[in-house]
Amino acid sequence: MNRIERHPIVSIPAREEVPFTWDGRPLFGFRGEMIASALAACGIHVFGRHVKDGSPQGLFCANGQCSQCLVMADGQPVKACMTPLRPGMRLESLRGLPRLPAEDAPVATGPVEEIEVAVLVIGGGPAGLAAAIELGRRGVKTLLLDDKDRLGGKLVLQTHKFFGSVEDSHAGTRGFEIGRLLAAEIERCPAVEVRLQTTAVAVFADGRIGAVERGRYRLIRPRHLLVASGARERMLSFPGNTLPGVYGAGAFQTLVNRDLVRCASRVLIVGGGNVGLIAGYHALQAGIEVAALVEALPEVGGYRVHADKLKRLGVPILTRHTIVCAHGEEHVTAATIAEVDERFRLLPASARTLEVDTVLVAVGLAEVNEFALKAKQFGIPVVCAGDAQEIAEASAALFSGKIAGLRIARALGADAGEIPRDWERKLEILKSRPGSVRGLRPPASPAGAVYPVFHCFQEIPCNPCTAVCPRQGIRTENDAITGLPYFVPGTECTGCASCVAVCPGLAVTLVDARRDPEHPLVVLPYEIWREKVEVGTLVSVTDAEGAILGRFPVVKVRTRKKHPGTLLVGVRLERLLADRAAGIWVQERRLDPLPLYEKAPPPDEAVVCRCERVTAGEIRAAIREGIRDLNQLKALTRAGMGACGAKTCRPLVFRIFQEEGIDRAAVTDRVDRPLFVEVPIGAFAGVREEGDA
Repeated sequence: MNRIERHPIVSIPAREEVPFTWDGRPLFGFRGEMIASALAACGIHVFGRHVKDGSPQGLFCANGQCSQCLVMADGQPVKACMTPLRPGMRLESLRGLPRLPAEDAPVATGPVEEIEVAVLVIGGGPAGLAAAIELGRRGVKTLLLDDKDRLGGKLVLQTHKFFGSVEDSHAGTRGFEIGRLLAAEIERCPAVEVRLQTTAVAVFADGRIGAVERGRYRLIRPRHLLVASGARERMLSFPGNTLPGVYGAGAFQTLVNRDLVRCASRVLIVGGGNVGLIAGYHALQAGIEVAALVEALPEVGGYRVHADKLKRLGVPILTRHTIVCAHGEEHVTAATIAEVDERFRLLPASARTLEVDTVLVAVGLAEVNEFALKAKQFGIPVVCAGDAQEIAEASAALFSGKIAGLRIARALGADAGEIPRDWERKLEILKSRPGSVRGLRPPASPAGAVYPVFHCFQEIPCNPCTAVCPRQGIRTENDAITGLPYFVPGTECTGCASCVAVCPGLAVTLVDARRDPEHPLVVLPYEIWREKVEVGTLVSVTDAEGAILGRFPVVKVRTRKKHPGTLLVGVRLERLLADRAAGIWVQERRLDPLPLYEKAPPPDEAVVCRCERVTAGEIRAAIREGIRDLNQLKALTRAGMGACGAKTCRPLVFRIFQEEGIDRAAVTDRVDRPLFVEVPIGAFAGVREEGDA
């Protein structure tokens, strides 16, 4: 079983084990976990075979968007990532297209429930929760829908501490804990009704929104619509990109952090934004080796502290590199990477193949804003918040949700008061890109004292360290949330190490030279394999960028009550090394290519449309024949005809047009389907499942 039984941050819950069968084979999973997670925990990654070419199909997005994880459950096709496991379930792999059930008896139908509400919120992530809280506090009748089994959205998947503002976005608190805090606040708002496992599927011209709640269709007529549906991940076109073992970052985090399934042993990460950097950290916490992180740009696009954190743990970060292809028959067994030039062209002589069983794709996000676009088209009052409005960090999503909720409350005439003048400015700061990078700054306190050292060199919105210092001895430059922190000269540090424990980037250390000025105690933050770090253990101490300063014995280990997941590891170092020490090395850097180099297939073999198995070469050929309309392209190649509704392939198709020198303005976009998500046709007739009341 590939279960995570120990985790440095997440508590392992007690769960009920239940039996099920997979293609007749008896297995066990946990009641209520998603079928996909139960299968992955049992080592099953191939969920079916594509009808077109028999290629293996498996989990990709784990978010109900792509339909790559379809399986047969008790004779019905279901999305394995969205369907909870029940005792005795008969699960079967899907080979080709599912067959219609041979059933002639009439089915029981019922009326479709219609709901009227002041505000409908689509999405129970940080933005939707923050908006619903503002509305609920003012007594505005609000219905919040989310397609998962719990509130929190992507917060549920985040084990790291958040950046941003302590006052406005719970900075210094772990993402999943923020999700619980917000869910608890929702429970204290009687004006807010929450419906989980409920998917919004359409916006209609008569002002109603269609939704499916556990297989039952609902029609909702809100006076105002708030879209906080988040973002979906972008995909890359490379040969092997549909192999089981190629995941979007969100799917990987869902397995390891929410469902506690160790779905990999060695992973390659593609993409150096915050999503990829954080996912690499989550992999290490789950006991998974990170072979490398590749980024095509000259520098990573995410926060420098996230990148440095990985370097200190032993992860190679290769800029100006990308993936060429993934290898394997039924599952990923290796991946080829190569350098790119300034025009992002591959340099074939630099190619090397790494032995990995997982490729994690984290190359950006796209707004899930189709609900808002349709609402605007039909004249429905609508506001977007969070990633559905603009891709940014979760701290910004929280704050944008607060603003959106207050704005709608005012529009409905609730006693909401004025929106504070500085809220918009704060939001822009929280959404801001990382600033320039600066070098190590010498600590302000003299040798022989105790003082913090700050290993954050880039201006980002973050201030938890200033809030926890009992002597108020930490400030930021110009007192700005984006200013780099510093220790105020003349302040007496107590040595409590609260600043070390709270820092989201693990970028603060504490030097205590009071007892031994020549060999001060250095307190380092550590959140990985706690059973391997105890008093007497020899650890490799690194500087901020991962260079090893030497091996030293641990002399002290403790935690702070408010941040028990962060170990405060004390080592004694020579005076000259104390200020440079920043972290503890975890894994060896292994970038040795496989002895037998596996030649990459040509790029045109890459699958662009996953649902219909349409390749880049087929699309390129159609473009060269003069196709400039995605609707014609769909008719010619079937690209975009699949279950996901072109959510994955549309951006890739536009990219191929760009590569072929075709201006996007010259390309006619496809006509969107009336429904944004697949719905069983019986749901529209109020078909009742067996056992329904």
